[in-house]
Amino acid sequence: MFKHSQLESVKAWLAHPSHAAMPLHARIQRAIRQLILDGALGAGKPLPASRALAASLGVSRDTIESAYTQLHAEGFIERRVGSGSFVAEMTEFAPGQRRSRRDALLRNQAPNLSKRGAAMFNGGGVRSMLTPRAFTHGIPETRTFPIQLWERLERQVLKDYGTKALLHGDPQGAEPLRRAIADYVNLERGARATADRVLVLTSSQQAMMLCASMLLDPGDRIFIEDPAYHGARKAFDAAGLECVPVRVDRQGIVVEQIMDDPRGAKAVSLTPSHQFPTGAKLALDRRLALIEWAARHQAWLLEDDYDSEFHYNGKPTACVQGLDPHDRTIYIGTFTKSLFPSLRIGYVVLPPQLVKPMTVARTLLDGHTALIPQLTLARFMDGGHFGAHVRTMRGIYAERLEALTNLVEQHLSEFVEARVPMGGLQMPCILTCDLSERAAIDAGRRVGIELFGLSGLHASENAKAGFLMGFAAYTPEELEMAVKKLADVLRSTIRN
Repeated sequence: MFKHSQLESVKAWLAHPSHAAMPLHARIQRAIRQLILDGALGAGKPLPASRALAASLGVSRDTIESAYTQLHAEGFIERRVGSGSFVAEMTEFAPGQRRSRRDALLRNQAPNLSKRGAAMFNGGGVRSMLTPRAFTHGIPETRTFPIQLWERLERQVLKDYGTKALLHGDPQGAEPLRRAIADYVNLERGARATADRVLVLTSSQQAMMLCASMLLDPGDRIFIEDPAYHGARKAFDAAGLECVPVRVDRQGIVVEQIMDDPRGAKAVSLTPSHQFPTGAKLALDRRLALIEWAARHQAWLLEDDYDSEFHYNGKPTACVQGLDPHDRTIYIGTFTKSLFPSLRIGYVVLPPQLVKPMTVARTLLDGHTALIPQLTLARFMDGGHFGAHVRTMRGIYAERLEALTNLVEQHLSEFVEARVPMGGLQMPCILTCDLSERAAIDAGRRVGIELFGLSGLHASENAKAGFLMGFAAYTPEELEMAVKKLADVLRSTIRN
């Protein structure tokens, strides 16, 4: 007969809501199988007679017989005429404690990864937070998103496309969305795009990985901004590239360092419209110089235009891709910042000769981007809703940036110096007090505040300590509460 604990384990399995869809005999069979796998029922142990177990569980004897028959067919038990049912000997399987010890040993072993795999693992991935805390950077406001309008457009898509919307999509992206993206970047960003040059992806991070893998070989050099967006650097490190940092000043990346480097590089990674994290805008003469350098050396310019929609002082500068007559610029965009993170739609505008190779390569990564969100987004853009939403959020974010700037001046001026950006979703702050960056970040986390350190974005060792404060996803009232809380914990940390 089962021990009391074993019988209760079987009853718990039967009662669990997630197992309700299974036939009763299958639930009993799975419960007993799990006891065997866990080592709770050792090899050679007798199982209860079918009549006795049926009485204990309040089921029919036929139900128990069906469960035992399946266990016997799978090799978990032996049935001996006149003797009953017993747990089978499984010499190649180590249940229970032996399996637990083996799993523990395996977990503690160094994984046998490739060089590229080790680079990806050691890079730590890109920060992801399911529920953002003040002042998580790069997160847009989603509570005001017109979700009912989005639902209506999605219903229209399903009505018009029917079951076709449930099939695989075009690996290059749904044609209506590619057309809408091309129209948008041409009008708003001064790009030179057509629908057949747009490749729809799941994110700008995927675009970085794709460019790194398809355009450069391991060991090739790539110029990156210093400081630089951490996601780009990790993508390039994972691809085995040699990242060559180039200083950034108030006018963006210092192109003289690129021009004077005798070894050169095969690509330059840029955030020209709003440099991450400094907020600097790349000057026009530097843009033109990079375009000519890339054409002369047959190099690539990777232009990450990650949040150019949100520019608060004057009009945003036209993108580099639109100025490049030589087709050496790859324009990378995303809707994660302008709409909402879970949309998972980004895109690249490619030179014509790269469209087919890049599209084939993306089929090896994840096939295609989900079709229904693509078609819904296309209608959202074609109907003018995207432009209206961006204009609304631009006003909201400008107010929140002003609120955060005033709050930092009022409550945090003894600790930091704010570098007010011309655009974007976050504000850099430089530490001016006797407190390390790590101590400030840890202090914030103790009170539920998320700060992103600046020094880790620099390749040079003389980087100024500080942190990014995201403001877009938080109301002025929420910002005020968080700033005051941060001021108190920083003051307490210094005092102690």
